Amino acid sequence: QECGINLVLVYWMALCAASATPGRPIGRLTSLQTGRCRRCVSTPQFSNPVSSLPCYLQRTSPAVSLAYHHMPGCLPGVLFCPGFRSVMSGMKALALQEWCQQGGRQFTRFDYTGHGQSSGEFVQGTIGVWMQDTMDILEHVTQGPQVLVGASMGGWLALLVARRAAKRVAGVVGVGAAPDFVLRISASLTQEQRSELEARGHFRRPSAYSPNQPHLITQKLLDEGPQHALLGAVGGQVEVRCPVRLLHGLQDPDVSWQVAVQLAECLATDDLQVQLLKAGDHRLSD
Repeated sequence: QECGINLVLVYWMALCAASATPGRPIGRLTSLQTGRCRRCVSTPQFSNPVSSLPCYLQRTSPAVSLAYHHMPGCLPGVLFCPGFRSVMSGMKALALQEWCQQGGRQFTRFDYTGHGQSSGEFVQGTIGVWMQDTMDILEHVTQGPQVLVGASMGGWLALLVARRAAKRVAGVVGVGAAPDFVLRISASLTQEQRSELEARGHFRRPSAYSPNQPHLITQKLLDEGPQHALLGAVGGQVEVRCPVRLLHGLQDPDVSWQVAVQLAECLATDDLQVQLLKAGDHRLSD
């Protein structure tokens, strides 16, 4: 397995040991309809972790179907939050699922609005939209306390959710966490990109991870993102008090390791560790 996943598991075990809620089994799920969300299953068994068919959380406001895979088990569970334009079938998500399956631990992975097997248009997505997706999965799919494992943008979203739903979040693990990345994109715009944004409402940003599919950056994403900024806080003013573990590569070309250190200084929790990998890149997959 990749080195990043191995360290995530070490951090996860540390969080389990520190959790005030001991592990306990959870029985088989039943269908649920609460408020604006309804959970639907495409297979008879929720507990089949290797099924290629996802379940769906139907949301009415706004109307969207969030695809997810959920595996019942003992607590605290693991909720995996993918990165920007990443999906729930990636290497980290599947490695964590396998590890949780071996230990009988609850695990959930999902696709954001406009990503993967979920419905909705990617161009309508914002940090607020994807944060609400994560909140809805946490509230309507998972049971009991959860450790949120967030990769890149998912690390930002995990911390936002931990601040809003403190009673449900037992800890956060950030893997190359990218808080406030839209603000950094805004600050680095070229004149050509600004002109394209003004003319089209979006521009395409080259990506080393998908050379043939550059990232679509919308004006809506850039305008809304500052509402959720974390790094401007001084002296531990971001009200996240659960245990936090930040894993970051010193060779990360997309998000500097210094962001992890700055983020650590902004969070209120005293139970926080930053692990830097000298040879690690953004994906921590070597």
